[in-house]
Amino acid sequence: MMGLMAGEESRTVASTTTCAAAPASDGTETREGPAGGTDGPEPGHREAGGPEVGDRGAGRSGTRAWTVRLLVVGIVLAALNLRPAIVSLGALLEEVRTGLGMSGTVAGLLTSLPSLCFAVFGVTAPRLARRFGPGAVVCAGMTAIGAGLLIRPFTGSTAGFLAVSALPLMGIAVSNVLMPVIVKQWFPDRVGSMTGLYSMALALGTALAAAVTVPVTEALGGNWESGLALWAALAAAAVLPWLLFLGERGRAPAERTPARERHRGERRTPGEGKPGEGTPGERVSGRHPSREQAPAPGLRITRSRTAWALAVFFGLQATAAYITMGWMPQIFRDAGVPASTAGLLLALIMVMGVPLAFVIPRVAARLPHQGPIVVVLGASGLAGYAGLYFAPAAGALAWALLLGIANCAFPLALTMVGMRARSGAGVAKLSAFAQSTGYLISLPGPLLVGVLYQHSGGWGLPLALMAALLIPQMVAGVLAGRARTVEEEAAAGR
Repeated sequence: MMGLMAGEESRTVASTTTCAAAPASDGTETREGPAGGTDGPEPGHREAGGPEVGDRGAGRSGTRAWTVRLLVVGIVLAALNLRPAIVSLGALLEEVRTGLGMSGTVAGLLTSLPSLCFAVFGVTAPRLARRFGPGAVVCAGMTAIGAGLLIRPFTGSTAGFLAVSALPLMGIAVSNVLMPVIVKQWFPDRVGSMTGLYSMALALGTALAAAVTVPVTEALGGNWESGLALWAALAAAAVLPWLLFLGERGRAPAERTPARERHRGERRTPGEGKPGEGTPGERVSGRHPSREQAPAPGLRITRSRTAWALAVFFGLQATAAYITMGWMPQIFRDAGVPASTAGLLLALIMVMGVPLAFVIPRVAARLPHQGPIVVVLGASGLAGYAGLYFAPAAGALAWALLLGIANCAFPLALTMVGMRARSGAGVAKLSAFAQSTGYLISLPGPLLVGVLYQHSGGWGLPLALMAALLIPQMVAGVLAGRARTVEEEAAAGR
């Protein structure tokens, strides 16, 4: 699938770059005059000391093709690292609580920490991206994930464990926000498919962490510290492809215009030129920068009802997701399911997102209204929670499948972020607002579940809370799924 995405994008970039400097059939090149005409042939034209323009264009095309392929690899590796720090802890939560002497309330605080960090640090991502470039910020995020996962298990105290846990969560927070931005900038015509690709990778990383953490820990002699630390290796691998993008502070290369093209554009008055001409970025994206890629410094995102609806939807689906990742193995274990089987059930919930996270964004991108998908996902969650209440062990497999379907609200939310804004700058602002506000909304959920569990001695009240939160989630999702953009609403003051 990665090769297919990269191949399609590479062919597009290659063809448009060739158009930017195409030699004539007789081996000469023509230059456009002020009115889009030509100054005449320049036989064998070369830049000073350089290759022929056509040859240089072909070299640039090959470089961009490899850059796109490497970017796809980087996106997939980054997505694989966006959940193991959380899910591996959920799989070993009972061992961690015993080893560090945590109460149920403190464990609830630990499962709420992702939402807090995502809200606090996610809002800084657009500013950091403007200053250092999205690629550099994601690279730093992967480094923080690796360092935090390596250090966290060996702090030796509850306070130290909580404090160091913030480091990988900080890296996840900024990467969460910037993934839709990178997709919008580099793949403007493939938002649905590319969102599906990294959503699949995210779901796969989540499922792997849930499935193998307990068996690997047992193979290591039951040492939960080593079982948690091993995930630092995956984060270290994700750092490598992003090193290439440390200097990328502007738009994607496909959106940049070579100096020769900019010079031509400066001499051409508006309305002149041939149909289909434009900068390479315009030809790749099919959009004009002034309409689609222009910065949106004056966009007041809080004036948009769609932005608020998307933030609420994002927050409530995040509440369900982090309750699931933090507490679901414990729910199954308390019902009499063995620890290794409970981990596999959590893995099943997460692995459902591998195929669905690719299908849902593609379907959503083709629908004028994403509300029906929201309702289907919410209804699956309600059925799953009801099953956990009445027969948690007997129907564990069925409930895991239903909750896995419900858990795919996350890729749907990411897809709507890309669809509800016209420009890359608008997507950045909407992504930061929806995710930061959403994670603030999700903050009390896992903590409240821990408190209810400790004081009630069972899972009846926590499950009732989880089911009740799905109702406003569906309402907000239907509102966020309407075909409109935040720029339009903000401009209208609605």
